[in-house]
Amino acid sequence: MNNRHNRAFLLTGFLAALAIAVFLSPFASKHPDGLVRVSEDLQFHRKEAPEPPAGKLPPARIFDGYALKGVPEYLATPLAGLVGTLATFGLAWGIGKLTVPKSDNPRESSGDR
Repeated sequence: MNNRHNRAFLLTGFLAALAIAVFLSPFASKHPDGLVRVSEDLQFHRKEAPEPPAGKLPPARIFDGYALKGVPEYLATPLAGLVGTLATFGLAWGIGKLTVPKSDNPRESSGDR
């Protein structure tokens, strides 16, 4: 697979993730899931600290659950999905750039052998 195909594949995945985050997130269930649901079922959610230490970090103050504070509810979840998707892809791209060694041979770096 050459470099152009790799870029097209990554761009398609990126756009699909953005579309899901922005357009489908408003339809997500409002009911608790995962560990929140288990903690409620087993009643150990009552032992939770009133304000956990992670709640004092800046991102926790901006994002309230999966929404942005100060933004209308109908926009908050899609906007949070957009920001989260961009941050995740940006982090993955940055880690990839830092960890994948550069090749001196331009033919090797483009995947043509």
